[in-house]
Amino acid sequence: MSKRKSGVVDYRNYYLPYDFPVLLLSGDHWRISNKRSNSLHFHNCLEIGICHSDSGFMAFSGDSEPLKFKAGDITCIPQNIPHTTWSSPGTESHWSYIFINPDEFMRSVFPGLNPKAYDLSLSSYKDYKYLISSEEYPEIYNLVMAVIRELEEKKNHYHTCASGLLVSLIVQLYRIQSAGGELRASLDNPPENAMVLSPVLDYIEQNYAQSIEIDYLADICRLSPTHFRRLFHSVMGTNPLDFINTTRINKACNLLRSTEDSILDISEAVGFKSVSTFNRHFTTIMKTTPRDYRAETLQLKENTEKMSIREYKGWMFPEK
Repeated sequence: MSKRKSGVVDYRNYYLPYDFPVLLLSGDHWRISNKRSNSLHFHNCLEIGICHSDSGFMAFSGDSEPLKFKAGDITCIPQNIPHTTWSSPGTESHWSYIFINPDEFMRSVFPGLNPKAYDLSLSSYKDYKYLISSEEYPEIYNLVMAVIRELEEKKNHYHTCASGLLVSLIVQLYRIQSAGGELRASLDNPPENAMVLSPVLDYIEQNYAQSIEIDYLADICRLSPTHFRRLFHSVMGTNPLDFINTTRINKACNLLRSTEDSILDISEAVGFKSVSTFNRHFTTIMKTTPRDYRAETLQLKENTEKMSIREYKGWMFPEK
């Protein structure tokens, strides 16, 4: 039997508000097709999903054995992990999704916290649980549903209430994943699919403000620089340097929205060596200048949770 053709992987970058790095996607329209997509997708943050009805399958590479899910199951998909989901024949499973950056969220609640204190990345744990059963872990199901209710109803002080619930949820998920034991995966023989780029994307996310050598990124994957560039472009649809610069601009957007720091200070904070280079890349990606972007977002502050970097925009509605 021939292998399933993988195609280009879709990178979905959701803007998470700086002061509350959490996004909820919910509603009756979030129903998943029963047709398996030919392409995988992945996100710039942790995806916590909950299946409300029916059943289906989830896979992590074009030829991997799918995992089966059912109503009541919770997904825990780390950032930068390519995957796809489809429903059982004749059904459209109903979902809600919470997107969160656990490191940024926990630091916002507990300033000074070690970012690895509650690590939920794939490379840290053996036997990572992508699917969590509500029968085996009812406390996880109850916490996820409580967070969704708070974020949907938006009662007085709902951010405070949701934050407390999310802290408990992150700690519980950490306990589940860490129960498998530590594992630092070897990439001496990297697979020829998008999963091999996961540690590189993690590295860029954590070190975007530093000088990043493409040869070093290739070495992380145990690939030659030429092979790495070719694989990166085939998966991401862009070259490594443009992706790094887009990541830096995304971080700069957060700082422009949430601080009064000068544009020069922000350009340096996100890794650009000169403000002119920063301005050029910002204008190319965002189609406006940093100064105008800041002015526009301040005027429309109540709508900032709907804004996303334009080059890599996350799904706000399910794929058909």
